[in-house]
Amino acid sequence: MQYRKFGKLDWKVSALGFGCMRLPVLDNNMAHIDEKQAIQMIRYAIDNGVNYVDTAYVYHEGQSEVLVGKALRDRYRAGTKLATKLPASQVQSAKDFDRILNEQLTRMQTDHIDFYLLHAMTKETWPKLRDLDVLPWAEKAVKDGRINYLGFSFHDEYPLFKEIVDAYDKWMFCQIQYNFADTKYQAGTRGLKYAAGKGLAVVIMEPLRGGAFTCKPPEQVAKLWAGAPEQRSPVDWALSWLWNQPEVSVVLSGMSALAHTYENVAIADHGGVDKLTPDELRLLEAVGKAYNGSSPVPCTNCRYCMPCPNGVDIPQIFAIYNDITVYDSMRNRFIYRDMDKSKRPENCVECGECLPQCPQHINIPEELKKIRAFFDA
Repeated sequence: MQYRKFGKLDWKVSALGFGCMRLPVLDNNMAHIDEKQAIQMIRYAIDNGVNYVDTAYVYHEGQSEVLVGKALRDRYRAGTKLATKLPASQVQSAKDFDRILNEQLTRMQTDHIDFYLLHAMTKETWPKLRDLDVLPWAEKAVKDGRINYLGFSFHDEYPLFKEIVDAYDKWMFCQIQYNFADTKYQAGTRGLKYAAGKGLAVVIMEPLRGGAFTCKPPEQVAKLWAGAPEQRSPVDWALSWLWNQPEVSVVLSGMSALAHTYENVAIADHGGVDKLTPDELRLLEAVGKAYNGSSPVPCTNCRYCMPCPNGVDIPQIFAIYNDITVYDSMRNRFIYRDMDKSKRPENCVECGECLPQCPQHINIPEELKKIRAFFDA
């Protein structure tokens, strides 16, 4: 395992972090985590050098934190830094800050959170928490020992990212969506370099674009991979591209099977700064451009839009549509045909509840209308 500087801290973080948003589940039920396999995965990662585990209040409908607490029992909590997040969507007043944090500590069977994030900051959520005096509250939580360090995760445009970084001189770290296809998206490369230049550790999420890079690639992408100077897996390319950059502190991988954990840990053994050649970097830039010209809906399956009050399975519909559009997948045409009609796009009433929840700022009702028309045709 490679280890990297974590901002201003006198502590080194494993290059690979374990993200607990996409744990294996049973019966296709996000709240029903396959506990045995998930605990085995997390403990294997820690046994092999991973020292950063990331979860959130809302992941797996509240069950991710519970699972993480079980996985970190015994010797696994010592030496492992635990990160979780304050969900702005669950905050109605300043009184909720203590209620939520104390609930999280109970869920995870711990007396402190090492790295606590304001979750998914946007032009709506940042002013909401800021104006409720979340920063003075967080300082009190640090003082009483429930939190060690404060940061934020981000899902909006670069100017707001810069504003948030500059708004508080005690940020220790931030978390951004970043991969070789999203260099100009949201915070992007500019945000990465700006935050690192201010001394913040930068945690990377969506390194595989919600798993899209692991699927059968579009034809133009496949041709580029075939011409690579060295044959590697798409996961290896994606993670190595991130670790090639000194500003990246830790890369979170949302592993959903034990095989993913084995693969990611093995790749982390050889990733590092300036390991990729100029030709390899040009290849990854070309692949990123090819991907950006392929998927019609930039959904990463984060599931923040769920549950839909009208029962629409928004992430699954987007995944099926993207798969059919990009890969011309006949299998997914049958999956859509056989899908429970109560979960299909015709049940969307355009209530708009999903819109402020989407980190990618997708106009979900409009996309659902287009997808319905596509299948109706």
